[in-house]
Amino acid sequence: MDNNKAPPPPPPPELDIDNLRATKVLGKGATGTVFLVPDNSRGGQPFALKVVEKSSAHSKHHADRRARHEISVLSRFSAAAEPHPFLPHLIGSAENQEFICWAIPFCPGGDLNVLRHRQNDRVFSPAVIRFYLAEIICAVEHLHGQGIVYRDLKPENILVQQSGHVTLTDFDLSRDLVPRKSGIFYSDTDEEKSSKQYPQAKGSKITRFVIPKRGNNKKGVKKAKSARVSPVSRRNPNELISANERSNSFVGTEEYVSPEVIRGDGHEFAVDWWALGVLCFEMLYGATPFKGKNRKDTYRKILFAEPEFIGKPSALTDLIGKLLEKDPTRRLGYHGGASEIKEHEFFRGLNWDLLTEVLRPPFLPLRDEEEAAEGEIGIREYFQKLKLPPPSPLRSPSLDDCSNGLSLTEF
Repeated sequence: MDNNKAPPPPPPPELDIDNLRATKVLGKGATGTVFLVPDNSRGGQPFALKVVEKSSAHSKHHADRRARHEISVLSRFSAAAEPHPFLPHLIGSAENQEFICWAIPFCPGGDLNVLRHRQNDRVFSPAVIRFYLAEIICAVEHLHGQGIVYRDLKPENILVQQSGHVTLTDFDLSRDLVPRKSGIFYSDTDEEKSSKQYPQAKGSKITRFVIPKRGNNKKGVKKAKSARVSPVSRRNPNELISANERSNSFVGTEEYVSPEVIRGDGHEFAVDWWALGVLCFEMLYGATPFKGKNRKDTYRKILFAEPEFIGKPSALTDLIGKLLEKDPTRRLGYHGGASEIKEHEFFRGLNWDLLTEVLRPPFLPLRDEEEAAEGEIGIREYFQKLKLPPPSPLRSPSLDDCSNGLSLTEF
């Protein structure tokens, strides 16, 4: 027994939701609302508070369960002896009869999607892509090493810290998968599936790959209003996934969903490397590679179309092509994990150990860019106001409302 082992860090503090005062709403998603909250106890450094309202959680695909899962994942990051530089830590959390909420550090630089649109041509240079991809790969590598498949890698979930370095966010769609004992990160109990012939497109039959059914619901999945695909489990959600087994949930963001997720073959860590390829393509060209006229067309392209590159082939386009391999067992990163991707020609000469030492990342958020306050409001008060009925419209007066027998035309 090692008596010199450091004791585990204390759990994150419990937040007092009744006394939290937000200065701005940073965003609203399908599962919750994110507020900017000042924290005077930490020298005035603000934090981002995500709040899930329980009254509507069950109508939003069990958002309460997903919220607790995200808190659990963030707690694991915070419990590490050395927090990862490109992953958030949990500042605190709270739960009562009305809300589930948790706080992480605020990133004043916004997300990569916002940052890309600020560029003159709305794309990043290969050098900038190289820097951001390297940090993202390190973050995903750490997740996979912890047995976590991210499943929601996209520009909106990559935030820019005050230092200019990135951090991943939103782990409610992540899933725990047990790594192989061999040390390779990927779990696959059905090796035979990897060598089967993938189905070919035959007219309308493509719908069986892109419209997962829920039980006996003949209408399939209701089309989501946002780009994010609602998680639709192909198994009992209470059934635990066993060691070395794939996940069968249909989750992700439609333009970033991997072919194996659409096919329903079961998926594991390689879905994150597919999403990395889509992300890289979007950073380079300003659009995702398989976007169609509608969701069905997008899924058809993901399954059968090849990415179209502009200009001369380069190390970057070669990297993208290898990440966008439709057969996950042939995808770059499947067998060797992040180490395999780090060895690609595009990253030649990069000193991975010194990424955190870069003092001048491509873009630094200005101090005065921190979100302007919109006036303080209590968290509970904010949701109570949302439930108030809209003000009654002004009623036009009738002739009977006019005094002294005057008609409207006499005014």
